[in-house]
Amino acid sequence: MRRYRVTGWRREALRTTLWLVPSTMILLAVVLFAITYRIDWKIANGDLSLPSWAVSGGSDASRQVLIGISAAMITVAGVVFSITILALQLASQQFGPRMLRNFIRDRGTQVSLGAFVATFTYSMLTLGSIAHPSPTFVPHVSVTVALVLTFGDLGVLIYFIHHVATSIQLTSVVAGIARDFRTTLRELADEAARTRVDAVEGPGIEEVRRRLEAGAEVPARGSGFIQAVGHDRLVRIAAASDSVIQLLHRPGHFMADGQSLAVVWPAGAAGDVAEALTREHIVGPSRTLTQDPGFAVDQLVEVAIRALSPAVNDTFTALNCIDWLGDCLCRTARMPMPDGIYRDDAGTIRLVEKAITFERLVKGAFDKVRQAGRGMPAVLIRQLENLSKIAMAVGDDQDAHEVLVLHAEMILRSSNESVAEPSDRADVQAAHDSFVLRVKRPVSTR
Repeated sequence: MRRYRVTGWRREALRTTLWLVPSTMILLAVVLFAITYRIDWKIANGDLSLPSWAVSGGSDASRQVLIGISAAMITVAGVVFSITILALQLASQQFGPRMLRNFIRDRGTQVSLGAFVATFTYSMLTLGSIAHPSPTFVPHVSVTVALVLTFGDLGVLIYFIHHVATSIQLTSVVAGIARDFRTTLRELADEAARTRVDAVEGPGIEEVRRRLEAGAEVPARGSGFIQAVGHDRLVRIAAASDSVIQLLHRPGHFMADGQSLAVVWPAGAAGDVAEALTREHIVGPSRTLTQDPGFAVDQLVEVAIRALSPAVNDTFTALNCIDWLGDCLCRTARMPMPDGIYRDDAGTIRLVEKAITFERLVKGAFDKVRQAGRGMPAVLIRQLENLSKIAMAVGDDQDAHEVLVLHAEMILRSSNESVAEPSDRADVQAAHDSFVLRVKRPVSTR
């Protein structure tokens, strides 16, 4: 369990870099050169014959070919890097600074940059091998492979231009955020399934919470956003010390140095688990999607309210974001989420965390967009339409229905207060009435 979660965080941290993939591809280029150079050396010694597909020629001709390839590749790599920086700048201005992380972690950009740098590295190594003491030695196979890599890089360049042109389109950005939300949601659902135990022993959650009132607080030893928590490790430590840990913050929350991080009962066990609590809380300068699906919701909301600002005034982009927010909430309604209660192998409660609630995600998805869309009937109507879709997804869950009804009423009040045209208010009212009928006659899609 711990290995899965922490590895997932490390995978996310490594993916959000522009150096890992290119560095890996450079190492692969070095390994490829070592293989082809060994083959060339055996051909020069007469142990192997020169393949028919290999390019033959003198050392001077091979040297000129490699110099041309190396110069071209490092130039194209510089162009790719410049285009990447320009795309990041445009993303920051158009979508907000939090979108930069999505562009930096893009595999297409990383692989494209790595392909050109790796070909340059391979060509330079091959060029250096031509200075071999033997005047008859020419790395024919290595030169041929360099040419093949160059032709392959032409395809990569075409792909990169298409990929950048596609990735900076707002529809692609919004759909990508929703896709990341689905990935995080699926991982949380898998965690909920793995942590479910058949045998339940010990005191119930109410008794545990009562005991935690007499527990000892453990302060945080650093500041930043909580990016991931190693739940399984904390459960094992709590079981070993026969204690219960209550986490006061969950991934996505900002934690200040010295702020209460957790409560441990009995108080005497706080010293034993304090170090583990600090170690198993991954803290960083920004939020991530590792265990925080609300971050994706906030990203979509940020794009929507930017589009609704007077400076941009792009209603259709906001409507697109509202549709994807509705899709995210529909998927949330269909998947089991962790309840924030973690038990050991014996079924005893050892760890309590603030759970991700459907109500909180709905609030985050609707409140700010509704406030920014006051006086805009199209935005309010689309929100009501998506509330109807979510009502279908939640089925017979009355608690979820109450949450949706509350937001529908707020949208209707916003319309009555801010929309001047009676015909527009009637359209919003009709959308609200359609939602009410859907809540009364839900169609379960589970």
